[in-house]
This record gives sequence, structure tokens and C-alpha cells, in this order.
Amino acid sequence: MTMRRTICRLLFILGCLTGCGSLSPYAAAQINEIVYASDYRIDPDRLGELRIEIDNLNFFKNNEFAGEFIKGYSLPGLWVQPKGVYYPLANLKLELGFHALIYHGTYKYPSFAYVDIATWKGNQFQKGAHILPYLRAQVDLTDRLSLVFGNIYGGANHQLIEPLYNPELNYTADPEAGLQLIYDARKFRADIWLNWQTFIFQTDTHQEAFTVGLSSRFKFNDPGSTLHAYVPVQGVIQHRGGEIDTLTVGSVQTLMNGAAGLGVDWNTGHPVVRRVNAELDVAAYYQQAGTLWPFDSGYGIYFKMSADIRDFRVKAAYWQCDDFISMFGSPFYGAVSTKEEGLTFQKPQLVYFGAEYSKSLGKGFALGVDLDLFYTLSGNSHHPTEGLQPYGSATSFTIGAYLRFNPSFLIKRF
Repeated sequence: MTMRRTICRLLFILGCLTGCGSLSPYAAAQINEIVYASDYRIDPDRLGELRIEIDNLNFFKNNEFAGEFIKGYSLPGLWVQPKGVYYPLANLKLELGFHALIYHGTYKYPSFAYVDIATWKGNQFQKGAHILPYLRAQVDLTDRLSLVFGNIYGGANHQLIEPLYNPELNYTADPEAGLQLIYDARKFRADIWLNWQTFIFQTDTHQEAFTVGLSSRFKFNDPGSTLHAYVPVQGVIQHRGGEIDTLTVGSVQTLMNGAAGLGVDWNTGHPVVRRVNAELDVAAYYQQAGTLWPFDSGYGIYFKMSADIRDFRVKAAYWQCDDFISMFGSPFYGAVSTKEEGLTFQKPQLVYFGAEYSKSLGKGFALGVDLDLFYTLSGNSHHPTEGLQPYGSATSFTIGAYLRFNPSFLIKRF
């Protein structure tokens, strides 16, 4: 079967799914918001409640990648977070449980973090599932300001653009843990966090690693206005090293990604085509310390558009960069190949098309299906042994299905 026929069939299937069930003209048609993100607001009416929650995300993702940027792979599995939740005060929430990641068809998992943070790899394994403790303490200092300790609200909650964060990490990465400050006001929203990914003791033979992040949005007017303009400013800094690092001298690494731009929402008020968005971002990369990556600095231009059609969203984007490397983004948004070691690209360009369907099935239940097409334009690459050489254009696609449910059961009210 040709690539063209395969894509047409996938579009047909996705189109059929968008016609199923009753469609709400008011729900946001975005998987990031409906399926991946978690509500961080504390309900003061739950004062004194002790509850049991089971948070779960089921996923099946097939990546059919062509070209030299990244190898294709599939992700069949789920993660589950059983936890007890207690509200001792009207503005305080405590959570205790565990996070388990399971891929169908395997029984042994490495014990290290699932976001690559250092050259060290753990030599210990867990059987049955990749399991981590889950602990969170959250206090709302005001009705606009929240402080979170332990497992923070990560992934899609940070609202990072795709060149800075691959949505796949919402179901493959370990839960972020550290400290977080969330401020949400009428004119400005900010999410500031510290994700401590690896802790080291005196005699450890690997680096400590942590990531500091900022995701903010300046709002020129009310987001519900017919035309809403905003300015996103984002940045992530990852440091690997530590004062008691026992690796060789000069092993400290500090990597930075950032982005700033201008976006416009058109809230049409129409019951079918409800919202149109356009955003232009300039992204930057800087290797402040270390020699982990072949480039010390780079930049990228990212222009994206989307339209919400009931519970369906169609998307398009254009990306071009020069010596840009993304720490947590897809390799498609970078100038370094993860498919062939040492291969780099000169000012690569990418055209993206996507469609997604997402729907809330009820309180705590959500379904999502998405299709992504990545068309990498032809250009020049540099091979460590063969030198400068051209590469051709390539079309890659992914298709995924996701089911999130988070039931909550009241045990006792104190």
C-alpha cells in the first residue's frame, strides 16, 4: 500500500470518529487540555474530605517515520496513579500514592528516569511495571496563586509549544517532581517550576540533574473576547552536574531552550467553527556549559494555525531552524539526527499538518484521537565521515488514541 493511500485511509477513519456521539460546541477541542492536562484548582467545598482517586491514561501511538531525523516506533500501554487525597483545609490538598507505567508486551523496566538526563544509565530493573512513589502537597496562597511541593503539575499543564516539548512525554515520561508556583490572573498567567530529575549521594557515579522552567502568557484583553491577543514567553534550563559530582573534570552541562511570540484567537461565536488561532514564535537554544551537543547556540522560527470545529481541531505549522536543538521536543524540531549518530542538518525546514478529536465523556472521563503529518523538506546534512551531502524530502505520520479517566470516591468527611 502506498503512503498516499495509507494517509487517505487514516483521514477517513479519523473523520468517521468525529461524527460519532453528541458534540458539545463549548468544550475545548484539544487533546492537551481535555486528555493530558490535570485541573490544579482546589475546591473549597471539599474541606475535610478523604477521597480515593484512580488517575489513568491509556494510550496507543504508532509513529511511522521516514527520513534521517528519527526512527519510527510504537507506544502501546498505560499509566495509572492510585492515590489517597485529603483536604485538611479549604486551601490545602495532600496526595499520596504511586505512579506505574506499563507497556504491553514487556515485563522488565530500567529504573532510571524516562526523560534522558545524563549519560549514566541505571543497571537495576523493575519487573512488571515502572513504579515510582507519588506525593503532592498543594496550598493555594490566594485565589490566584498556588504553591505545589512534590509531584508538580507537569507535561501539558506547562503549555509549552511543541518545538520545546513533545506531547508524547505526557504518557512516557516520569512524573515531574520538585517545586512549582502557579499564578493565574486576568491579564497574566505564569507557571514556574523546578523538576529535580536525579538526586545524587556522596559516592554516586552519575550526575545530578534538574530542570527549571517558566511558561507565561501576557493577555492584552479578555480571552473570551471576539479577538484576543496574547504574548507567550517560555523557557527551560537543564543543569547536569553537582558539587559532589564524581565524574571527570568539566562534566557539568547546562542547556537552555526558550521561546517568545505573539498569538491571536478569533472566537467566532459560531456553533460549528468556534475558534481560530494563529501564533508566531521565535525559539532559541544555548549550551551554556559542556560539550554534550555539537552546537553551542541556535534559533528557530515557528508559525502555527488551528481551527476548532466542534470537538475536532485541524492544525498546520511551519518550522525552520539554524543549529537549534530541543531538549524535550521531537527531533523533527531540531538540527541533530537521533537516527544516525553525528549527523546534523543545515537549516532544516518542516511543514506540519494535524487533526485531532477530543471529547469529555463525563466528569473525569475523556477520549482523544489524533493524526499528525510531518513533511521534512530537502536540504543539506553534514556527516562526521562523509562530510556535506544532500538529503531528500520525506513524509512521516503518526496516529494515536487515548482514554483518560480519573474517578474519585469519598471515603470519609472529617
